[in-house]
Amino acid sequence: MEATAILQPVLVVALLTVVMMVWMLATRIPEMNRRGIDAQEAQDTSKLGDLLPPQVMRVSNNYNHLFEQPTLFYAVALTIAVLGHVDSLHVQCAWAFAILRIAHSLVQATVDIVMIRFGLFLLSWIALAIMTIREVLAVF
Repeated sequence: MEATAILQPVLVVALLTVVMMVWMLATRIPEMNRRGIDAQEAQDTSKLGDLLPPQVMRVSNNYNHLFEQPTLFYAVALTIAVLGHVDSLHVQCAWAFAILRIAHSLVQATVDIVMIRFGLFLLSWIALAIMTIREVLAVF
């Protein structure tokens, strides 16, 4: 199977990160302007939660989450591609991961129902765990 088969969902997750960054900027900057928050006050982003409303923070929280679990996804998927271990199960898991992360982002950035978000997070971890364990067994 071609490496591009597993790289497509990798690029979809990367594109999701770009979309969430644009969404974050499109909500955060206007809200900071509306509230008269100087950019220097945002130097410590952990304090923004006290300054901005939840609907703005949900988007930026999701953007930050896309640099956690997906980082391992990128590493594992690229390892699978580089070592030529791409097969249908790896590709199915990679697409499942990408689709679940899109759903997770949409839930977190909009309604933020924690148990739905957690379920999507857990399912994406299962897909990623399958990829990781299979690749570890192939390499070792």
